[in-house]
Amino acid sequence: MKVLHLGKFYPPAKGGMEAVVRLICRETTNHVRNRVLAANDRFARVEELDGAVEVVRLATIVKIGAVAVCPGLPAQLAREDADLIVLHEPNPIALVAYFLVRPSARLIVWFHSDVIRPSWRYRLFYRPFLRFALKSAARIVVSSAPLSETAPALQEWRSKCVVIPFGVERPVESASVAARAEEIRREMKQPFVLFVGRLVGYKGVDVLIDALRHSSVSAVIVGDGPIKGTLEAQTHAAGISDRVRFAGQVSNDELAALYRACDLFVLPSVTRQEAFGVVQIEAMSRAKPVVSTELGTGVSWVNVHGETGLVVPPHDPVALCDAIERLLGNLMERQKMGTAAAERARSVFAVDRMVNAILATYHEIGGTGVRRQTVA
Repeated sequence: MKVLHLGKFYPPAKGGMEAVVRLICRETTNHVRNRVLAANDRFARVEELDGAVEVVRLATIVKIGAVAVCPGLPAQLAREDADLIVLHEPNPIALVAYFLVRPSARLIVWFHSDVIRPSWRYRLFYRPFLRFALKSAARIVVSSAPLSETAPALQEWRSKCVVIPFGVERPVESASVAARAEEIRREMKQPFVLFVGRLVGYKGVDVLIDALRHSSVSAVIVGDGPIKGTLEAQTHAAGISDRVRFAGQVSNDELAALYRACDLFVLPSVTRQEAFGVVQIEAMSRAKPVVSTELGTGVSWVNVHGETGLVVPPHDPVALCDAIERLLGNLMERQKMGTAAAERARSVFAVDRMVNAILATYHEIGGTGVRRQTVA
């Protein structure tokens, strides 16, 4: 079976959706032929292989916010010979291309998160194309039941929804990662919390900085984005620059060392754009408890309040500070939640479980072109 993925970008571009698309393609490559159409970061068309995954990076003429405008996408989509199309949404350019081309291949919409836009702009320019794709889809994949139950765009189509939680590979860390983790702990000199993600408004890092102002806790913030300068200025104005380290983009080994070294992980997101939070599982798989926010999405389904960590209201620096200090001040509770977090990561968010669910969905709607053997 030939499966065509319509993504926004593809690694090495950073982002949760990008990482998930690559993981899906790599892990199912022994069962289906995967091909990806995604935006390039410049005005050039590039066709390449990522292992066995065929990747076409289409020329971008302009980037509007997080949206890359690729005028060649409709023509490329019309040329593709696919048995099944997986449209990863939010992805406005792919939605428009699908509407214009209307390919005959069966469609899966992988609904990663809600779209947060001014209501008039959403109604006029986004919702019509999204509705067409959702109506055309044979299945709509969501990462958690809460997302399908609460996402406004999905209410009309809930009978098509299938829940496939994201999987994260179990960490296998080298001696050098362990040594670097010990070095980081010596550098920090005290317990610290870790944040990993793009530095954009909905991630709520400004709330985290405000929370740290009310405590003596240190933090490492990994990632880059358009508001990094604003966040650094906020940290300086709050007088906590000596306790907050902006690490920027880091290597995979450095990130693994930071996960290992931190005392707990914080995801302080403030809108429904945070639909799942794969970084939570990356921390949980290393036996780290999580402090996250209640957004009505899958975030608080991943991190179970009182079991694998604590869940607090968004936009509430006092509640966030209290949760952080509670866990940092209680080693026994922190270790108990960390152990439960690692077990949940292994049992619910295993890669093989995700892959088997994906292949079963492909087979259900796509016929006999999928090799159905179970992934070990």
